[in-house]
Amino acid sequence: MNLGLQDLALFTLTVLVLNATPGVDLIFTLTRTLQHGVRGGLAAAAGISAGCVIHAVGAAFGLAALMATSADAFDALKLLGAMYLAWLAFGMLRNALRTAPAAATGEATLPDNADTAGLSHSTAGGASAQAAVGAPIGASVFFSQGLLTNVTNPKVAIFFLALLPQFIAVDAPDKTTAFLVLGAWFVLQSALFLAALVMLVAPLRSWQPSAKVQRALHGLSALLFIALALRLALAEA
Repeated sequence: MNLGLQDLALFTLTVLVLNATPGVDLIFTLTRTLQHGVRGGLAAAAGISAGCVIHAVGAAFGLAALMATSADAFDALKLLGAMYLAWLAFGMLRNALRTAPAAATGEATLPDNADTAGLSHSTAGGASAQAAVGAPIGASVFFSQGLLTNVTNPKVAIFFLALLPQFIAVDAPDKTTAFLVLGAWFVLQSALFLAALVMLVAPLRSWQPSAKVQRALHGLSALLFIALALRLALAEA
């Protein structure tokens, strides 16, 4: 069956390079892995992959094209994404401010998996209660965080719309199917890359940093997400 695809080797290499380039998805996966281990990292990666599926389907059926031509739609989604990233940063800053004082006074600190940074409004209450009693946060929370950080980033949608057509022949018999096939290949590559990254980084969690170092790491993560939020908010269509 001729789908009208072209230069698949180049497409594969391009996706690999893009996955390795630091951005919201990569940084989010790294922070969740370092804070919550393999379970948190893989759940976040799965959410990001689900977001990519939504973007790929949207590009195939023209939603990304609408966003590319409508400044209002682009601005609305990018501001929503920036606000969510800022909310994640706020949660990380709270952790940075409470880690050192608790250790200094000899009080029991909340476990890593009690971090409530960036919870969606629908799960914030339940997860906060879990954190208060030291119970693990469910993988679904990390999944939803990854999904939201990806879906609310309009630059991902524009990326799909800009990149995928370059590898579809002009005379392709079914361009929608070609879009979906390339999108599926992109999602599979990205999921495998992020999963490998999680497994590579997870052993670093065995290192037990001091309270000051933990505070610095939370603060650095917060600054990174603030920078990402600002970059997204200032992005142009």
